[in-house]
Amino acid sequence: MANGGIIGPVNQTSFGKDTVTTFTSSCSVTTQPGTRLANVVVVAGGGGGGENRGGGGGAGGVINSNNISICGASPYTITVGGGGAGGAPGSFPVAPGSTGTGSTFAPGTPIAISTCGGGGGGGGSFNAAAGLPGGSGGGGGTDSGGPTISTPTPGIAGQGNSGGIGTTPGSILAAGGGGGASAAGTNGTRTPSASAGGSGGAGLDVSSFFGTGIPNSGIYGGGGGGSGGNPDASFTPGPGGIGGGGDSGTDGGVAGTAGTANTGGGGGGGNPAAAGGSGIVIVKELNKASGKWTLAEQLENLEAGTWPKRTVNIDYLVVAGGGGGATGDGGGGGAGGYRASGYGPAPLQGNTLILEGGSYSITVGGGGTGAIYGGGNSCTGNGSPSIFSSITSAGGGGGGNGDAGGPPYGTGASGGSGGGGNGGYAGSPAGNVGGSGNTPPVSPPQGNPGGNAAYTPTGASTGGGGGGATAAGGNGSGAPRVGGSGGAGAPNSITGSALFYAGGGGGGASQGGGPPGTGGTGGVGGGGNGGSGSNPTGYQNGTVNTGGGGGGVSNQPAPTTTTGGSGIVIVRAPSSANLGASPGTNTVTTLPAPAGGCKVATFTVSGTLTI
Repeated sequence: MANGGIIGPVNQTSFGKDTVTTFTSSCSVTTQPGTRLANVVVVAGGGGGGENRGGGGGAGGVINSNNISICGASPYTITVGGGGAGGAPGSFPVAPGSTGTGSTFAPGTPIAISTCGGGGGGGGSFNAAAGLPGGSGGGGGTDSGGPTISTPTPGIAGQGNSGGIGTTPGSILAAGGGGGASAAGTNGTRTPSASAGGSGGAGLDVSSFFGTGIPNSGIYGGGGGGSGGNPDASFTPGPGGIGGGGDSGTDGGVAGTAGTANTGGGGGGGNPAAAGGSGIVIVKELNKASGKWTLAEQLENLEAGTWPKRTVNIDYLVVAGGGGGATGDGGGGGAGGYRASGYGPAPLQGNTLILEGGSYSITVGGGGTGAIYGGGNSCTGNGSPSIFSSITSAGGGGGGNGDAGGPPYGTGASGGSGGGGNGGYAGSPAGNVGGSGNTPPVSPPQGNPGGNAAYTPTGASTGGGGGGATAAGGNGSGAPRVGGSGGAGAPNSITGSALFYAGGGGGGASQGGGPPGTGGTGGVGGGGNGGSGSNPTGYQNGTVNTGGGGGGVSNQPAPTTTTGGSGIVIVRAPSSANLGASPGTNTVTTLPAPAGGCKVATFTVSGTLTI
């Protein structure tokens, strides 16, 4: 390209939307059509720690490559290496840790990036062994009477650093730490009265190239700590290096700590020694057009789909409608599917969306109405899905009802979270099962299964609780006669206030065959309580705009059921973005400090988001 008529390096555009994809296992990635440049970090598996008084495992090799040229709409193979095992216990000579496995990006292509697994830590006890070579070298073991290891094991240039060495033969021994991606492991140290294992070398911080939200805060390739002891009371275990390195144990039966998964951290030496952490590959498809461009050149790239467009990073909370609670010792309704990014429990956070300016349809799912006793097949009452962009949360499963009309005989329905099983059908003496959660399956999971019902020959039956966003529904109990509790929902502060969403409904309890029962408690996050024979009107609907499941109803009065709470969709954007929400019942607010003026659009009914 002409570069705006200026002599010098050729400019290159890339419309990759700054999309960041993290790979924790081997697979392939297909780039976006407009992507031409990318940042890629490749981290190999860390080495295992050495057994007994063994050295720390070396970190897996780390290569961080920026602004590499790649093709749009093209598949690239990715291999993620595993961590090496810790040295085998009971061996003589004492075993070193195993070397980790390498990771690769785009093997067999001109842009291939390959890293080597971290070296295993050297074993140590009555013989000392050097650490093994690798991306970063393993730490040297230490010995009470054998040869001295005086030469550090090097790492591979551009991938890591050398491991430390252990102390000379004598008492209170200390092994060397494994090398890290940005620093060498330190040597084991000893004074006349004490010793300390070598520290694992520090890992490499790549967060400035990939942004926040990547695993382990963006620090990878920490070395494992060196072991030692004898006596242990005078020994300080070696700490693992920042970036996933495992701490050491001692030779007196204290195990080392494994390297953190998907960091390439080395395992700690110890008795037994620990394994290294598996590797990781992260790809960021860049959005940029640096340099000077003529209007003709801009138009050319725009038509080719490689000219970057203005995008906004969007966090979201999408909760579907909850399932309804059924009658006849009915199961509680399952919570609507819960999907979120940026806020709420970390294990449930998905990736932030990167969206262009424009209008986006929002669907807020309604709550389901529970199945009526005698109304036929029990798998009814599901809530409706909520939808925003590529994110769909499934409606919660309805609770199982007390109908004997045919299979599945009072089982809870599957959904975002599953409905609880029904306890009122004698043909299923073990109690009917709850429905499955996370249906259809997504990652992270959107919900949990409903609880099972209880049934006794005397009629002491209770329904299971509906599943919630963070916990399964509780099982019903025949003695004492208590409906299953609804599964707990998830806290989320996307609006600036910590609120709970997607709690399951409590199961109902019968009044026959003995003392009246007690309905199950609804799960925090809008789940309704179940009713019982002693309190037939104690049942509750799921709370509006939480996706909570409705509570199950006892067999008095029939044919009453409950409804699940409607869902909600909340979108959060940086202060620089402008958001609009329609119709007027939906709102846009600007958060005060310390949120920095972020915009939050809240949809309690279906509508349109404008960015």
